Amino acid sequence: MDLEREPLPTRVRDTPPLPPSYEGALVGGSADPWLASVLADPAVRSVIDGHVRLLLAWTPHINLTAIRDPAAVATAHVLDSLSALPWLHDRDAGRVLDLGSGGGYPGLPLAAALRDAEFTLVEPIAKKARFLRTVAEATGLAERVAVHTGRAEELAAGPRRRASWSVITARAVASTADLVELSFPLLDRGGSLVAWKRGDLEAELASAQRAIDALGGGTLEVREVTVEGLTGHRLVIATRTGVVPGTYPRDPAARRRGPW
Repeated sequence: MDLEREPLPTRVRDTPPLPPSYEGALVGGSADPWLASVLADPAVRSVIDGHVRLLLAWTPHINLTAIRDPAAVATAHVLDSLSALPWLHDRDAGRVLDLGSGGGYPGLPLAAALRDAEFTLVEPIAKKARFLRTVAEATGLAERVAVHTGRAEELAAGPRRRASWSVITARAVASTADLVELSFPLLDRGGSLVAWKRGDLEAELASAQRAIDALGGGTLEVREVTVEGLTGHRLVIATRTGVVPGTYPRDPAARRRGPW
């Protein structure tokens, strides 16, 4: 008979401490003065570090991330997520929706840094959604961070939730065109999708622009990420300016057929 597995930790203090290599990667990669000042805030660091400790403790059991080295997590997850902070700092990010949150990136680090914003993390896989709720509770974010177990299409199907968010974030979830289709119905007019991307984006951006035009119009901007260790990473920002037709977003099968 298999031995019953020990319960997964729900408190940060029940997880192993992070090694010095994690601290070195986090501090060494935050060359931007504003980002460095955010990471120097003990309250912000407590949330971010607690999240990482729980992530590393849960990952062997529910595969939240393929990255298991704490220093690599600092760069590839934490700093990558926070690379959007300079842009978010310059606008009103009162209500933020994070699509496909998975292990909590970028939503949870951004929630730690943006204390005046309310976050909704959308995750269709129940065990990952349970992890997100555990972290929010353990790090003191539960009052500002809600977790929705489901898909963006479900949120957009109800008229009360359409046009409800000022910013939508998405990291390693789908093509930019698909993200535009999922996000624009949920964004306020003037609200923006921020998508984390890398590699050759020419064809993807062309498809995204066609999606923007079909969903009432908007703008498309690309910003280079300047964090050390994240060369080639970019933020693609699509801002909704028009009226989104009620037929969007389509179901996943229809999106796979095009026309983007």
